[in-house]
This record gives sequence, structure tokens and C-alpha cells, in this order.
Amino acid sequence: MAFLMCLPLGLAAQNTWEMPEETAGNINPDQKYLAGAVPVVDGKVTFHTVIGAPGKSADQVFDIVRKYMVKMTTEGNQLEQSRIVIADSVKHEVVGSYQEWLVFKSTALVLDRTRMMYNIIANCEDGKADITMTRIYYLYEEERDPQTFKAEEWITDEEGLTRKGNKLSRVSGKFRRKTIDRKDYLFNKFKSLLK
Repeated sequence: MAFLMCLPLGLAAQNTWEMPEETAGNINPDQKYLAGAVPVVDGKVTFHTVIGAPGKSADQVFDIVRKYMVKMTTEGNQLEQSRIVIADSVKHEVVGSYQEWLVFKSTALVLDRTRMMYNIIANCEDGKADITMTRIYYLYEEERDPQTFKAEEWITDEEGLTRKGNKLSRVSGKFRRKTIDRKDYLFNKFKSLLK
């Protein structure tokens, strides 16, 4: 009997009354990251949105978008290579090239992060902004054993999910999750600025 008390809890049999999470009415926490969350257009991972800016002229939309994209280049997670490549006030187009840290885990003993590089292209018109995030690359473990990944070969449905497609893959899944979270943050930021 004393021997049984020393067994790790992980070896205990599952009770028959415990329901798997999917059938217990709980939503899969990874649901928003699963199939279709990373669109591929013409062979390239491309996130795209059109954000309404009611009552604003193309000049006003351009000014708001440009100011925020410039501000992004100096945020804490940005690297010195981040910059505005095009700011055309006649065509109302802004293009930013960004390099930033995506942090997967940060503790006193562990810092797991990747350098993420991407472009944001904003085309501004009366009443709206057409925003695209594309040309996404990662430089991982650059201090130890640098590895470069294109989003197209790393975070697509085929690469970023398990075979069944119901979970994020063990390694590239964390890149997929953080990239989608970053895209969501940026698109929501533009939306809040333009409303």
C-alpha cells in the first residue's frame, strides 16, 4: 500500500466520468489559431484588412496611419532596422519595414524569442484604409544557432498545425500564435485610431 502512495499522479488512471475538454462544452483555447487563420495569397502569407474611417478624407486617414506607423518604429520591441520605406502623401500610401522581438517565454532563467521581420502596406482613401501585413520572416536563436524561416514554410496550416489540424504544432505553433496575436494587435490599433 505504501508503494502505491509513492506513484506519481501522472500514472493514475483517468476516471471514466471525466469528459475530454472538447465535449465538456469548453472552447479549444487554440481555436482562433487553427485552419484558415493564416491566409496564403499567391504563395505568400498575407494578412489583410480594410478598416473604415467614417467621415475622414484620404489625407486625414493617411496622416493618422503614417503617424502610427512612424511611432511603431520606436516602440520597445522594435529593433533599429525598423523604418518607414514609403510615405507618399499624393498616392496616400505608407509602407513600413519592421524588425521586432516576438517573445515566447521570458523568465529569470529563460528567454525564448525570435526576431520577426515584416512589412505593413497601407493604402489610404476617403473613409477607409486598406492594410496588409506581408513578407514575414523569422530569425530564431540568433545568439546560439541562427535559423531563418519564411512564414510560408513555417506558420501555414500545413506547417503550423498538427496533422489532424486541431492543435498548434509543437515548435512552429508558437510562431503562428504570436504572429497572429501581433497582427490582431496592429489591426485593432489601426481600427481604434481610425474610428
